[in-house]
Amino acid sequence: MTDCEAADDGGAPLVVLVPGAAATTDQADPVILGLRLSQRIGLAARAAGYRTIVHLSPDQAAAPGSEGADWRGVAALAAAGRAPALLIAPTTLLGDTPWFRHLAAFAVEARAWAAAGQVILLPAAITRDALALLEGGDASDPAVIQDRLIRRFGRPAEFPADLAPMVVVTTDDVGAAERHLLRSVVKETDGFMARHVERPISLAVSRRLCATRITPNQMTLVSLALGLASAPFFLSASAAWQTLGALLLLAHSILDGCDGELARLRFQESRWGGVLDFWVDNIVHAVTFACMALGWSRASGSIVPLWLGAAAVLGTLGAAGFVYWRVIRGKARAGPVYTSVSTAPNRPLARVLDALSRRDFIYLVVALALFGKVSWFLLLTAFGAPIFFFLVLVLAWREGAAVASGA
Repeated sequence: MTDCEAADDGGAPLVVLVPGAAATTDQADPVILGLRLSQRIGLAARAAGYRTIVHLSPDQAAAPGSEGADWRGVAALAAAGRAPALLIAPTTLLGDTPWFRHLAAFAVEARAWAAAGQVILLPAAITRDALALLEGGDASDPAVIQDRLIRRFGRPAEFPADLAPMVVVTTDDVGAAERHLLRSVVKETDGFMARHVERPISLAVSRRLCATRITPNQMTLVSLALGLASAPFFLSASAAWQTLGALLLLAHSILDGCDGELARLRFQESRWGGVLDFWVDNIVHAVTFACMALGWSRASGSIVPLWLGAAAVLGTLGAAGFVYWRVIRGKARAGPVYTSVSTAPNRPLARVLDALSRRDFIYLVVALALFGKVSWFLLLTAFGAPIFFFLVLVLAWREGAAVASGA
């Protein structure tokens, strides 16, 4: 049985925070990427589906969102419904949503328990018995808690190495925690150049923005402004102007990663933010292609580039509109609303189209702009965007046929 399965017996797992080892940082409750450690634990746990945060530390019992102040209060919460799985952790635990989610899938035998350092995991089957052991006397010390549990249930199972909890006690731990959280927001869907070039820069920017009041949506609008500012430079046939426009377009792409990073690091994800981010990218691309077409037409004195530009713009917006209507429109949850062009991203064609939709093409724009040849990119896009749109339609038809046939 897993803790998620255990939650079926009493709702989502319950988190109880007990005093951790005395911190040697400059602050007892250090700020990590814009949030205090005590805030981050609660926000991360709730984002991962954990039900309630209970502080047993006297100085944190009145913390926002805290319920209860002793083991009797915890027992009352458990008794209000069927007893949930229980996570007991020190207040120095780093709040990390992926860690909480991974922990929820960790299998623990029904009458067993697990521990790693001061972190204790109790499945729902023994929650009531464990709470009965802890109600009496001073049981806010993790060592006392573990000793009582050992005498009642035997030695705990060990957490897997990849579930080892991170605690923040020293000043060095603060830096390590920040680096860990920054790595955790890197998307698996990033293209090669995005992962190795853009993401290190955007993470460095986001690390500093976390300490400010700038919101993720404000960063999306900054990215939009940069992207739109880059487009007019492609009206020129000059390599210098085209290169400047391509570099601004690259800056737009880099900063476009900051909005999602800020949202995930500060738990400010929203559906509106995800939709705004999706359309900003596509609007910038469409305007850029339009300016490339106008610039090429002016330089050549021909109307053909305008037709090519129209094909690129319509293919781009057509594919975006269809993906929004089919994949994004019905998503009500906060967080990333666009992760794939498909509702079944593991299909071979979906994987190919997802790879083609990444923004690594911007580096080709930069390379061609150095020689004043962005028109070559427009030519590729004029054929590529409509073909991409057509393949998205084919993919949707195949998925619909598969659903209808029960495959």
